[in-house]
Amino acid sequence: MGALAWGTLVERNLFTLRRVDAPVLPRGATPLTVLHLSDLHLAPWQHEKQRWVRALAALEPDLIVNTGDNLGHTDSYDALTHTLAPFHGIPGVFVNGSNDYWAPGFRNPFRYFMGPSNSSPEPVKLDLEREQAIFAALGWKDLNNQAATLDINGTHIEFFGVDDPHRQYDKLALIPRALDEMREENDDDSNRNENSPRQGTGQTLTIGVAHAPYQRVLNSFVNNGAELMFAGHTHGGQVCVPGFGALVTNCDIPRRQVKGLSTWRNGRRSAYLNVSAGLGTSIYAPVRFACLPEATLLTLTPVQ
Repeated sequence: MGALAWGTLVERNLFTLRRVDAPVLPRGATPLTVLHLSDLHLAPWQHEKQRWVRALAALEPDLIVNTGDNLGHTDSYDALTHTLAPFHGIPGVFVNGSNDYWAPGFRNPFRYFMGPSNSSPEPVKLDLEREQAIFAALGWKDLNNQAATLDINGTHIEFFGVDDPHRQYDKLALIPRALDEMREENDDDSNRNENSPRQGTGQTLTIGVAHAPYQRVLNSFVNNGAELMFAGHTHGGQVCVPGFGALVTNCDIPRRQVKGLSTWRNGRRSAYLNVSAGLGTSIYAPVRFACLPEATLLTLTPVQ
């Protein structure tokens, strides 16, 4: 009973910022900071969470990566707008999770420990266009089965991403074409503008973004040249055993990589992978144990 009280009343509100460095930038590049937000599962009454996330703007990150599951209630759009408003003007990218499409529903919580969760029998559809309009107003770029570029601190960043793999909305076959079209368009822009930030620098970083870190997605990302990957979805296991770690991952990623920065290998290729333990829980399973809710400030540094 004490553990249940701690997990439901205390720990799920102990929001923490995890700081980590990743040496992925080209030699000589200027370091940049990435704020990774994931799995807010925001409900209108969660004012403490809203205040905590808003305060992260004081970190002045160079880039924001949002890996989905932002909504935790059918009436969370104004709360999400308020929560993210301080980040207006900071470059960002985003992908969808299942709780950007569908509202959470009640499930037997013990089924979570029997394998990846399934959809509710009668899910309530959310207003995805309204949510994405919030991100568009912030200036963030949509990476759902798409590619995009940003130039930050003198580094040219190529992004690509997929829609929610947990719902099998990901279209991995579209990635190579999206990358080719993005690069062709970018080359045309560079030829038209002699002062393009990327021209002559040779400083390019490729980043893959997905909500759920399924192995098929991570392998595809690495094969398509990702040097750094971002994901969420796992909640870090949400309920963990001290000294043992997560009991489940809610996907097929190994438990040892359920949260934090690690290296993902596929054949002879590899990339850094940052999986966020997320900031929220379903309103129907409001508990965390030995797994603090988190955002990540990832400092990207030059390769030594």
